[in-house]
Amino acid sequence: MFDRYNRHINYLRISVTDRCNLRCRYCMPTEGIHLLGHEEILSFEEIAGVVKVAVNFGIDKIRITGGEPLVRRGITDLIAMIALVKGVRDLALTTNGVLLKEYATQLKMAGLQRVNVSLDTLDPTRYTCITRGGDISRVIEGINAARDAGLHPVKINCVVIKSSDEDDARLVNKYAKEEGLQVRFIRQMDLETGDFSKVEGGEGGRCEICNRLRLMANGMVKPCLFSEHTFSVRELGAEQALISALNDKPKRGCYNRTGRFYNIGG
Repeated sequence: MFDRYNRHINYLRISVTDRCNLRCRYCMPTEGIHLLGHEEILSFEEIAGVVKVAVNFGIDKIRITGGEPLVRRGITDLIAMIALVKGVRDLALTTNGVLLKEYATQLKMAGLQRVNVSLDTLDPTRYTCITRGGDISRVIEGINAARDAGLHPVKINCVVIKSSDEDDARLVNKYAKEEGLQVRFIRQMDLETGDFSKVEGGEGGRCEICNRLRLMANGMVKPCLFSEHTFSVRELGAEQALISALNDKPKRGCYNRTGRFYNIGG
């Protein structure tokens, strides 16, 4: 399907939870967050239903996000449900990697094809500081487990302040090259001011070729990360919510003063 600006929209990012087992400083506020109630979060059956409708519209690329998607109980069941939807060509997941060692083989067997792992430094102390308590060794083990399980390619998402020339980013880049991993550098964004830039090593931030819509954990479809507009699949139905988001997709991201990265999916 095509939006008003003739962009081919074939990519749906699905946030399955607003919960996370880390508290990264650029994502989670110091005071914590107000979590969605269980009844507010879409069931796996509801998510799979949206995917089926989306595929009928031409969506063939699905990415599972959070929060941290691996903290959602039964996540491999959802992967299996989506993998069975005829027309899904590319099924991926973005994770912080902490639980990836435990789930990598199960995810692959369920039908997941590839994975992106967030890693902003190779310095253990810096990692613990950035994530407010995370253990980098678990992430490295998770990356190794993903490769061993056959999830390919394994990509690294590295958040930077300004550029990939920063010390932490250079360490991540060196590690990725040594391990044969792909790496993307994502400059810190500000939803409220609309501050974002092109992703180095990826297609994100390039509004002129943006091909995605976003399904939040509470069933709201967003046309753009930097948009405050949402359309409920529960109130409108999946078909109308997707069409409304498609028709509302802006030419360029503006700002978003109502959403947060932890509940939109980044």
